[in-house]
Amino acid sequence: MRTEIARAASATFAANRAQGAVRFAVHLQDGVTRRGDLHESGSLRVRFPSPEEEGLSGVFVNTAGGIAGGDRFDIDIRAGEGARLTLTTAAAEKVYRAPGPAAELKIALKAESGAHLAWLPQETILFDRARIVRRIDIDLAEDASLLLCEIVVFGRAAMGEKMQHGEFVDRWRMRRGGRLVFAETIRLDGDIGAKLARPAIAKGGAAIATALIVPGDEGIVERIREASEMFGGEVGVSCWNGFAMARFCAQDAARLRTDMMTVLGRASPAALPRLWLN
Repeated sequence: MRTEIARAASATFAANRAQGAVRFAVHLQDGVTRRGDLHESGSLRVRFPSPEEEGLSGVFVNTAGGIAGGDRFDIDIRAGEGARLTLTTAAAEKVYRAPGPAAELKIALKAESGAHLAWLPQETILFDRARIVRRIDIDLAEDASLLLCEIVVFGRAAMGEKMQHGEFVDRWRMRRGGRLVFAETIRLDGDIGAKLARPAIAKGGAAIATALIVPGDEGIVERIREASEMFGGEVGVSCWNGFAMARFCAQDAARLRTDMMTVLGRASPAALPRLWLN
């Protein structure tokens, strides 16, 4: 009897999990970036709010209102030769407590020859006992460019909330010209609050982030370092394999967000998405 009840509960849980997928490509036509076929399913949507002279901007919306355990989301984006595409989210994405399986998020980004792709979502906020496994795969042509950032917040400090336990797995792989140039996996699980308190990890920080800039060289690194007196949290920047990377850690999300905006502003002349300025 208990086994049957457990199976029924498991089936009910699985049936109520959110799933969503977005897949589309953009291409250059008469000097203007235009969208091709768009595939959307489940609770994930993308909208293109305003026309632009050359590039195209998209905003992701999760109509499920957040991410919970067992949810599955897939994003697959391709910027064709010479196209310019900027992507963000309508709001910070919240990942809620997961009593069962972890949520899964898969992101595939591809930029062909001469294309520019900017992946600039707003923060991902992890609630206590949230569980999420995220994978980001990036495939760039040798002469494509990329501006990418991801911010992760462990609890809403302004609401007196902290993430003490849970699971956060973040796997990044980037290829350039078909060659693997960056690979990293971050895993935080169990007593995450205690781990973040360690000096070698976050020294009590409640928000971390990474920015990738391709191509990136010492010139970009120096421009960012010139703004070091403006940073409210810890920011480290370096370059290798033809790209630059900035790492962030701060006591609160607002401070880190300000630091990220400073870095992105110095890394690229393009304006940030309007939603970042609200």
